[in-house]
Amino acid sequence: MMCKTGLINRFRAATLNSKLSRGGVRPTTYWPIYGSVSDKPFTRCWSNVPFLTIPLRRTPGKPYAHRGELKHAKRIVVKLGSAVVTRGDECGLALGRLASIVEQVSVLQNQGREMMIVTSGAVAFGKQRLRHEILLSQSVRQALHSGQNQLKDMTVPVLEARACAAAGQSGLMALYEAMFTQYSICAAQILVTNLDFHDEQKRRNLSSTLHELLRMNIVPIINTNDAVVPPPEPNSDLQGVISVKDNDSLAARLAVEMRADLLIILSDVEGLFDSPPGLDDAKLIDTFYPGDQQSITFGTMSRVGLGGMEAKVKAALWALQGGTSVAIASGTHPKVTGHVITDIVEGKKIGTFFSEVKPAGPTIEQQAEMARSDGRVMASLHPDQRADIIHRLADLLTDNRDEILKSNKRDMEKAVALGQLSQPLLKRLSLTTAKLNSLAIGLRQIATSAQDSVGRLIRRTRVAKGLDLEQITVPIGVLLVIFESRPDCLPQVSALAIASGNGLLLKGGKEAAHSNQILHHLTQEALSLHGVKDTIHLVSTRDEVEDLCRLDKLIDLIIPRGSSQLVRDIQKASKGIPVMGHSEGICHVYLDSDANIEKAIKIVRDSKCDYPAACNALETLLVHRDLLRTPFFDQIIDMLRVEQVKIHAGPKFASYLTFSPSEVKSLRLEYGDLECCIEVVDSVQDAIGHVHKYGSSHTDVIVTENEETAEYFMQQVDSACVFWNASTRFSDGYRFGLGAEVGISTSRIHARGPVGLEGLLTTKWLLRGEGQAVCDFAEQGSMSYIHENLPVPNRT
Repeated sequence: MMCKTGLINRFRAATLNSKLSRGGVRPTTYWPIYGSVSDKPFTRCWSNVPFLTIPLRRTPGKPYAHRGELKHAKRIVVKLGSAVVTRGDECGLALGRLASIVEQVSVLQNQGREMMIVTSGAVAFGKQRLRHEILLSQSVRQALHSGQNQLKDMTVPVLEARACAAAGQSGLMALYEAMFTQYSICAAQILVTNLDFHDEQKRRNLSSTLHELLRMNIVPIINTNDAVVPPPEPNSDLQGVISVKDNDSLAARLAVEMRADLLIILSDVEGLFDSPPGLDDAKLIDTFYPGDQQSITFGTMSRVGLGGMEAKVKAALWALQGGTSVAIASGTHPKVTGHVITDIVEGKKIGTFFSEVKPAGPTIEQQAEMARSDGRVMASLHPDQRADIIHRLADLLTDNRDEILKSNKRDMEKAVALGQLSQPLLKRLSLTTAKLNSLAIGLRQIATSAQDSVGRLIRRTRVAKGLDLEQITVPIGVLLVIFESRPDCLPQVSALAIASGNGLLLKGGKEAAHSNQILHHLTQEALSLHGVKDTIHLVSTRDEVEDLCRLDKLIDLIIPRGSSQLVRDIQKASKGIPVMGHSEGICHVYLDSDANIEKAIKIVRDSKCDYPAACNALETLLVHRDLLRTPFFDQIIDMLRVEQVKIHAGPKFASYLTFSPSEVKSLRLEYGDLECCIEVVDSVQDAIGHVHKYGSSHTDVIVTENEETAEYFMQQVDSACVFWNASTRFSDGYRFGLGAEVGISTSRIHARGPVGLEGLLTTKWLLRGEGQAVCDFAEQGSMSYIHENLPVPNRT
């Protein structure tokens, strides 16, 4: 396949060398009618490209209600606006954008979908060609007239649009054909006018032609015949019928006539805004519903084209009423152009989606705005009031224990019946009386911490006389916590958000839906104690996690809690929003040559067997080579066998054995189950090197009686948590006395290790002066800097 640059150069050469047709337009071809369209099964019978079959997943005549359903769309119309197809100077085509769009359409076509394109661009392409011809003709005439090579200034007359369309239509189609040929796809041109839809016989012919082209895996490229089309008549729409005034109305009419599943309208704006997009307070509308047009103000039309956003909305609503789903998005934005069409079909939040079904509750954007608003109120509450809310939540967990466990039982029964969760995940999903009691205790610890969190004075500096600077703690803003299979996370994180004055959005796994609903209900009941109910929201909409990660203007920090795969996916999907967490929990225990056998057995057993699915569980056991073939080592192995831990041998360990356990596939592996790797090291330095090479900077332990070796290990290992003669399982916010944690961070900025209340705070600076200006401190100024550190008073 040719690279895009080479492809574009080839297209430029092909189009510049082509001869302008005398007729000015390629004649419209109508294919013969092969009987009734409805009687003929439209199954693919010809294709030179392998494809997947996309089944139709919607009720005929009903558009899709949610973006997530668009991936089932089989028949798709893509409308390319004039601003998308043409260059900024309006003379010629934007070849790079056009090549990218053709590539996306080809990908979808080769998946087994039926793609149609409604395109503009003939006028712009013809204008470029006619300008070239006119300038060339003028230069020749002037040269003949003057007999000199010096040419006078040449001006190009205003070109009539219909003439430009006649000159550009054939070249535009030749370009499309050349581009689609690179993907082994055939394209066919159809030119229509409004009259073709009003004449019943022509409508039947057009429908038959389009169906036959789709049946043969050909992409129809449709355009209004601008060479002969009359000027549009105002208010000429008939009852229930849209007139073809421009390519927006043409695309809508065509989509409904062909019963398309999806119409994608590409323009030079990101979508539909609640006010003209040039205004500062203009907000992109994610989903537009019939009747909402009264709440928006339309701006001016684009630089080219006959329509405008108002025309697009009118066409989109008409198509929606006719049973076709519609999305309007930008086809010119450099960051999204290369995948805008495929992203829309995949259900991603791109542009504006038109839907007839309004959600029962607020959108995720509205939830984030409410969380920020009430979060600010929460931060302004007295610390005792925030503590009251957390104490109330702890009491509600205890008082409603039976109802919580009943809801959790429903989730557990469904999970077991589906059989999709592993035993470790089922254990995380399960709530017990003991878990709820521990939760309540942890929440009360957080309530105590809330007394000295928001607004705490960290530093005071006298910058100059009468100019004092303070640094205080403040909330981060709005947090998005994504968790799976662990409903106990909800009250923990909620309490930390309350104590730190942050707004909070919670996205739990569907496997814990009933548990999460009751726990969120109790959380909001506690928040109502001081009128801040909307501080915390449970995101229960159909929004995909990837879409949530794009809301960089509404969310300030994302905290994923779950599998390493979940964390990696969130880190990859996040667009401009910091992600706090760890992608893996590859924790090591190093048994030094001076280790105590009783301590070693106890620590290894607890680190691996207490909760194998936890991120702070032992995954690799490093053993000093002097311990091999000793009773010490035999007892360790016997204990692991009794606990039914599957052992994988590292390369060096396997070399010492005649018959070894299965050799490890990777030394950088998080098992999350009763499995672990055993590897041999020659020294404490060797152990540290192994940890740095294969670890995840989470939690690493040394077991030894040699204090000097222990201190060396603890100082040299570069992990968030490093322990001496203690289980890896102590790496936990509750066990650290933080009350609870939002997760364990292995990043090197802001917060590291178990992240409790302190990790959810940032700072701001307060400067109090008496009218000073920077010029007062200039070389000839009257003031000088002091920068005196002032004592920080204890907060009462």
